[in-house]
Amino acid sequence: MRAALFVGVDQALEITDLTPLDPGPSDVVVEVGASGVCHSDLSVVNGGRPLAGPAVLGHEAAGTVVAVGSEVRLVSPGDRVITTFIPACGRCYWCLRGQSNLCELAFDVAATPREMLPDGRTATAFLGLGTFAEQITVHEASVVPVHSDLPDDQLALLGCGVTTGVGAVLRTAQVRPGDTVAVIGCGGVGQAVVQGAALAAAGRVIAVDPVAWKRDVALRLGATHVVDPAAEDVREAVLALTDGRGVDHAFEVTGSPTVVSEALDLTRRGGEVLVLGMPRFDSEISIPALPFFATGKRVVVSKYGDAQVRTDIPTIVGLAESGRLDLAALVTRRVSLDDVNEALRAMTDGEVIRSVIV
Repeated sequence: MRAALFVGVDQALEITDLTPLDPGPSDVVVEVGASGVCHSDLSVVNGGRPLAGPAVLGHEAAGTVVAVGSEVRLVSPGDRVITTFIPACGRCYWCLRGQSNLCELAFDVAATPREMLPDGRTATAFLGLGTFAEQITVHEASVVPVHSDLPDDQLALLGCGVTTGVGAVLRTAQVRPGDTVAVIGCGGVGQAVVQGAALAAAGRVIAVDPVAWKRDVALRLGATHVVDPAAEDVREAVLALTDGRGVDHAFEVTGSPTVVSEALDLTRRGGEVLVLGMPRFDSEISIPALPFFATGKRVVVSKYGDAQVRTDIPTIVGLAESGRLDLAALVTRRVSLDDVNEALRAMTDGEVIRSVIV
């Protein structure tokens, strides 16, 4: 089985033939139909997110079940599934309280060896998935069955980016009709936030990104206004569009700690900043204490969009099937597994919203 292997920080992923380890009784074997190339994968390669190698990267995929363990009850061979980078076991403290995005099984599945290298060493799979591969073995809690005719390259995006972005709007922020929204960063997750805000009937959706064609895509997907941070003062532009108050909700989707504090300047008194981008592990977020306290603003981390994947992913599939959510617009390039390093470079250089390995 061919897969893209992470071997060290700032090193190219190695396309390698690996031998899958035998699946356990709770495991599912999935033939990967498509895998999105997400910024979290890039963060591993550039050292922003520590990961002990060797490990197969990738965590956003769709495919078909080819085999199941003796204790698997959620799926059967032949089912189409979407992977979830946080499992949802349905039994732990958090799952039972409607917080499956914090499922305690996540740590165990991420640490489970899944492949054997030619030299006899074992490799883990990033976030328990390792979807940069022809086939994956995962815990059944890490897949959601779907019944849809949508292509794998679109469904794959629900494994991370789209569910995170739409969930952040509808679940974390609970944007109401007429609310004002700013989206800082219009990559894959940011464009999903834009679409989620449009679904929620936000009054103004202000997309902020230095890349012109990404701003154009945001306008097509539901943004009402765009701002180029390289050409104008973002705070002044946002205040001008909100009668001087600032937005109700500012979504930070860049992963830059400094942008969190900058996003606070875009929000009204009593407004909130939703942090979706994951900063480097060694960075810190600094917020001026007195203005933050005096204005009653909030900073909220939206982990996986607070999504409850077993209900939310089928709902998002339905929105896409009905044409209310445009997944095809998020797929900038379709590439082969051999081109995964080029896909990571294109993401670094801002050339794509999403590359998808097919």
